[in-house]
Amino acid sequence: MDNNTGVDPRTLIEQSDMRPRQYGVIAICMLLYALDGFDVLSVSFAAPGIAEEWGTNAAALGVILSMELIGMAFGSMLLGRLADRIGRRPVVMLCIVIVSLGMFAASQAVDVKSLSIIRFATGLGLGGILATTTALVAEFSNAKKRNTAVTLMAAGFPLGSILGGGRQR
Repeated sequence: MDNNTGVDPRTLIEQSDMRPRQYGVIAICMLLYALDGFDVLSVSFAAPGIAEEWGTNAAALGVILSMELIGMAFGSMLLGRLADRIGRRPVVMLCIVIVSLGMFAASQAVDVKSLSIIRFATGLGLGGILATTTALVAEFSNAKKRNTAVTLMAAGFPLGSILGGGRQR
C-alpha cells in the first residue's frame, strides 16, 4: 500500500485501463519468450553440423539438446524464487546477461562436454526468464486483459521457433 495516498498499486493496476507502458512490458516479455523459442530450436538445426564437425554420435547430440532443457527446469525454480525475494527486474536483467553470455560462449565451444555445460548455463537463464516474465506480465496487466496478455506473451515461444526455423535452409 502506498503510504502517501492509501492506494494499493496492485488494486490500481487491476481496476484501471491498460496504459502504453503496460503494453510495452508485455511486448518485451513476449520478445524474451521468442528468444527462448529461437534458442531451443536453433540447436536442433545446428546438430547435424555439430555431429559432422566433432565426429559425435546421436547419444552425444541428445545430451547437448537436453542440457538446456534441464537448465531451464532448474532456472525456473531457482531464479523464479529469487525474483520473488529480490524483485523481478533485477532477475530478468541477470537472466538476459546469462543467456547472452551463454549464446556467445556456445559459439566458442570445442567439444560435447563444453557445449553441454554452456547449454545448461544458458538454460538456467532462459528458465529464469520464463518464470519471471510470466509473473511480470500477470502483475502488469489489469484484470480484464490479464489472460490475453499472458497468452500473447506465451505465443512468443513458438514465434521465436518459427523465426529460428525459417532462417535455416
